[in-house]
Amino acid sequence: MADSVEPELSVIIPAINEAKSLPLLLRGLAQQREIRLEIIVADGGSDDETLICAHQHGALVARSQAGRGVQMNTAAGLARSPHLLFLHADSELTSPTQLSVALTTFKEACHRLGHRRIAGHFRLRFRRSEQRNGLAYHYYQEKSGLNRPECTNGDQGLMIAGEFFRRLGGFDESLWFLEDQRLAETVRRHGTWITLPGDLYTSARRFEQEGLSRRMILSALIMNFHNIGFLEFFHRARALYRNHDRSGPLALSPLFQLIDQLNREAGATVARQRWLATGSYVLGNSWQIFFFLDTLIGYLFGTGRHPFLATYDLVFKPICASKILAYPSAALTWLWFQSSWKYFIVRERKGLMR
Repeated sequence: MADSVEPELSVIIPAINEAKSLPLLLRGLAQQREIRLEIIVADGGSDDETLICAHQHGALVARSQAGRGVQMNTAAGLARSPHLLFLHADSELTSPTQLSVALTTFKEACHRLGHRRIAGHFRLRFRRSEQRNGLAYHYYQEKSGLNRPECTNGDQGLMIAGEFFRRLGGFDESLWFLEDQRLAETVRRHGTWITLPGDLYTSARRFEQEGLSRRMILSALIMNFHNIGFLEFFHRARALYRNHDRSGPLALSPLFQLIDQLNREAGATVARQRWLATGSYVLGNSWQIFFFLDTLIGYLFGTGRHPFLATYDLVFKPICASKILAYPSAALTWLWFQSSWKYFIVRERKGLMR
């Protein structure tokens, strides 16, 4: 592609030491048809062959300090296309026309809605090296196709008009976590999410190395604490959390201990407020139980309908919004926390981390 020809889509890939994963994605991008691409690898200080790989595949490189938010913002500032697509380095495209079809769908949605305050994401498929936990992976794959709050993250890709991205302020660089989901919820408040055609494969490496259930528990804790404003957890847990990245089975008991310690330091009144807010958050996410039942039926019988989720929205959603129910929900969550903490202590002492 000549430099004088404006690309139709700028693909931005944040990376730190992704030399093993990046070639698969770059090859898939090189095979895309019926679309002019600009590919930018947003590097945060790799010391492996990530940069060599990027140059070998004709990608541009944008360098910045480490942190996905700042890396992607830096690359977006260099992009020449009016449309941006953010992809993780371990993503894999599933069709040689996937991006042209996705961009066409995106533009049609803008035209239909009469504005460009739109963001699109793909439905996920996990690339696994082991076959266990099939139902759990199926659940998260199905969930990735939804456009409900907190169901959208960076693994699914993010297609967005550059002008809308800039109007929203780009990715939040003030914190080291959840930059993708914070932007996703900002999009939800000011615009519209759509699910783009085609699937996007992503690596299950982190789930397999850390343990799927443990990673999901930690993700739920992170989302809850972010939602209720329990930011002290992130300031104190930062090093501990990041040390777990791709390092093997995830130890949760130290994190549970930290949560308990922070609540004791804050005092009984603040601790009660946090548990009550957590109870409300759990109620607000109770739709996932109903969606899991739909997913289970689909997994067993191959159906794609969501009657249980529809029932939740019609009947149970207004009930779960009741402030009175937040108290028993908080109590049950506290009991789960205490029993789970003891369970993890025993298993981690015995070396049973999976």
